[in-house]
Amino acid sequence: MSMTLELLMRAAISIVVIVALVRINGLRSFSKMAGFDFALTVAIGSILAFIMTSTSTPVWIGPVALVFLFALRHALARLRERFDWGEALDNPPVFLMYDGEILEANLQRTRVTRAELIGKLREANALELSKVRAVILETTGDVSVLHGDAVDNLLLADVSWGDVSARN
Repeated sequence: MSMTLELLMRAAISIVVIVALVRINGLRSFSKMAGFDFALTVAIGSILAFIMTSTSTPVWIGPVALVFLFALRHALARLRERFDWGEALDNPPVFLMYDGEILEANLQRTRVTRAELIGKLREANALELSKVRAVILETTGDVSVLHGDAVDNLLLADVSWGDVSARN
């Protein structure tokens, strides 16, 4: 079999396997709701690249590795639900700002610069620091900006104060 044909076959098999696994495993397959979701997505991408480029390895090894990773992701999600392992597997969300005040200690702890924070405030259309209720570095690495008149306490219940004392 020619090299080009083999690479095309490997790519087709890989795509079919990934689509099937995503259909079985659900929409969360490539979400980044937790740190391990991101790590598994990167690992899946690496395996996919390996399958499509490594002609010296039998083609079945890649799909088996993909099935293993999807099964691992599913098992970890179930264990998180059943035994409340969220704290062990994920970093807690952290306040970067609260009630218009920039929490410098938390910026340093999370290695977020003031310029990055200001950029996120602009992206969220925050027009005045005094109107910003909270800026939170989420477990996924995303930054949430909550602004307006009030924030429901439920939205802030699991957020860590990090290196500053609690304000509420």
